[in-house]
Order: sequence, then C-alpha cells, then structure tokens
Amino acid sequence: MNRWSRVYASSLPLFIPLLILVMWQLTTSTGMISDRTLPTLVDVFQAGVRLTLDGTLLEAITVSTMRAGTGLLIGGGIGFVFGLLNGVLGIADKLTDSTLQMLRNIPHLAMIPLVIVWFGIGETAKIFLVALGVMFPIYLNTLHGIRSVDPGLIEMGRVYGLSRWQLYRKVILPGAMPSILVGLRFALGIMWLTLIVSETIAADQGIGYMAMNAREFFQLDVVVFAIIIYALLGKLSDTMAKWLERRWLRWHPHFAKTAPPPKA
Repeated sequence: MNRWSRVYASSLPLFIPLLILVMWQLTTSTGMISDRTLPTLVDVFQAGVRLTLDGTLLEAITVSTMRAGTGLLIGGGIGFVFGLLNGVLGIADKLTDSTLQMLRNIPHLAMIPLVIVWFGIGETAKIFLVALGVMFPIYLNTLHGIRSVDPGLIEMGRVYGLSRWQLYRKVILPGAMPSILVGLRFALGIMWLTLIVSETIAADQGIGYMAMNAREFFQLDVVVFAIIIYALLGKLSDTMAKWLERRWLRWHPHFAKTAPPPKA
C-alpha cells in the first residue's frame, strides 16, 4: 500500500462526520435552523473552550470516566466469571443461567427509582447501574465463545498432555476471545448509555450533571457540547476495544490479514 492509499484509507472514516459538521454550521449560521433549536458549531466550540479553561470539563470527564470504568470492571468481571463457569461446568449452568436470563430481561434503567431509594444519588447508585448494564453482554458472549470452541482443538490439547489449566489458558480462552471482545464492545456502548441517563436524572457531578445544569439556564451550546463529549468518549472506548482485538487476536485469520507485514 503506497502513501496516498494509506492517507485515503485513514481519512475515509472522517468524511461523514466532517460533512455533518459543515452542514450543521451552514444550516445554523444561515438561520435555516433557529439558534433556539440548535446552536452553531462555533458557539459550541467556544463553550467547550470556556469549560476547558475554567476546569469544569476536566473535572466532569474525570468523574464520569471513573464511574464508567469502575462499573465496567465490576459488572464485566462478574459477567466474565459467570460466563466462564457456566461454559465449562454443567452444574453451574443449571444453577445460575435461568436466574441470570430472567434478570437480563429486566430493563436496568427502569430500576433507577428503586436504585435511588437503595443508594441515594451518590456514586454507588451510578456504578451499580453501569455494572448491571454491562454484565449481561459480557456474560452472554463469554458463554457463547466458550461453547463455540472447536471440540477437536480441546481433544488435541488433551492428546498433547496439556493440564486442565493449560487447556483453558492456551485453547479455550483464546478460542472464546473473539466473542468475548465483541461482548466488550457491546458493553462499552451500554456503559455510556447507562451513565448518560443516570447522570442526567440524579447527579451532582459529571458530564450529565453539567448538561442538565446548563439546560436550567437554557445554555444549549453547553448541552450540545456535553453530548459531543459523550460521543467522543464512546468512540475512544470503541477504538481501545479494537486495539485489544488487533493485539490479542493476531492469530485470527481476519486480523492476520490486516496486520502490517513484519519488518525485515
């Protein structure tokens, strides 16, 4: 691949976002869309600069990211453990899978009033909701990934004398990893969605609180800027998940094709 081909491939994903930004600025600056409906892109940018300079943005991002990350670690860890146990132990699957499936079908955002009663509007409530939201995608994809491992590979590992631990580490987990990482990417989207809702309903810090506080004073530029920040954080999370895919799935045919050739 030559230089211009690489530039074209790397810039192509930016085409639609840039087109949206241009159309946004044109329609708002010319009055086609009222500034009481949507502020101009320049106004939103100026609001972002103002919030950055006074430290409000950094504080809000730090608080929201800590909430999201903590909930992901707790809920994702629980989902992964249950998926692993239910994938390899029949007794664990019979004991817990039906219960987990019933819980999965309860909309976790509908539990917000109950969670506020339990935990108030502090950090625990938001972390609990995020953990509950991300647990099930990781659980289901871990369970599916383990059950989808080729039995022939497992038998081959036994023939080569691998212990049970080595079999899990070298055969079962690598075979399930593509599905687990798909679950992670799905969970990351739910993580930010849950955090947005929880922060806009009951919070005194974070990006959602910043947006709702701005709404009270009809500062639409700040509200839109907060939405953009959520979108950028979601994109950053997905990019990190893709990086993990490329790093951990180098053996996979799809990622082997897209990986750069080794240097001589």
